Amino acid sequence: MHDNLIILAGGASSRMKKEAQMALSDDMVMQANTRSKSLISIDDTGRPVMDYLLYNAKQAGYTTIYIVIGEKDSLMKEFYGDKITGNDFNGLTINYAIQYIPEGREKPFGTADAVCQTIMQYPELNTQTYTVCNSDNLYSKTVLKALRTTNHENAFISYDRDALQFSIERIAQFALVSLDEKDYLKDIIEKPSIKDSEFYKDRFGKLRVSMNIFKFNGAMFQDYVLNCPVNEKRNEKELPTALLNMVKDYPTSVIGIPVAEHVPDLTSKKDITILKEYIEKNYKDMDWNR
Repeated sequence: MHDNLIILAGGASSRMKKEAQMALSDDMVMQANTRSKSLISIDDTGRPVMDYLLYNAKQAGYTTIYIVIGEKDSLMKEFYGDKITGNDFNGLTINYAIQYIPEGREKPFGTADAVCQTIMQYPELNTQTYTVCNSDNLYSKTVLKALRTTNHENAFISYDRDALQFSIERIAQFALVSLDEKDYLKDIIEKPSIKDSEFYKDRFGKLRVSMNIFKFNGAMFQDYVLNCPVNEKRNEKELPTALLNMVKDYPTSVIGIPVAEHVPDLTSKKDITILKEYIEKNYKDMDWNR
């Protein structure tokens, strides 16, 4: 088991800031256009979406949180403590890692860069184990606990694509994961055709996708994330690239944990209403002491 969770919240949120003809209040539109996605407040308490992810993390047994933020992000500290390390939030220890933007770029350098900068600022993670996840997906207690408690050194949640409640068009954009007969990761295939997708069904006959939540052995993964090459198409350093480079060297190093459930997402303005309804239905009683 491990206690460390890295939450990636330093992205530019460019899709959220695009115009959308939605029935949102002026305040909600303002938040969507100016805040990090995980800091949008969609309920009457004024608390941000990040609260619900942190709540699930605590329920899953995590105690030490590293939130990756941009160098100009001060709002996150207003919610979760103004110290770089050692903030207490409902029994969780909140630390911040700053994702600096390299000279010559306008946006952060990607998810692998975010983890790279985190382990450079907190080198103790290179001798420990940690989970990494996005801040704009509301991962369940179930999947967070599955990664925290698995005996495998490196793992990811292998989601049943049929259980995801997104539009067909959106799901078609997701990359598929290719697993061997024991559920070890072999490859990640971006935008396969409908015909080719049939070749990537797992041993249960299911198509599987990754929703960017992983467990890593810090010592094993360190070199791969530090030396992650740039994805030429997106001009970013991405975690799946570093992950696959490790799999090439160690073919049975990353296990896929099969799960069939939806992952609430906050990518664009049209997701705000959907997530609001989900939270109102599923988080009626948040007891942080439970």
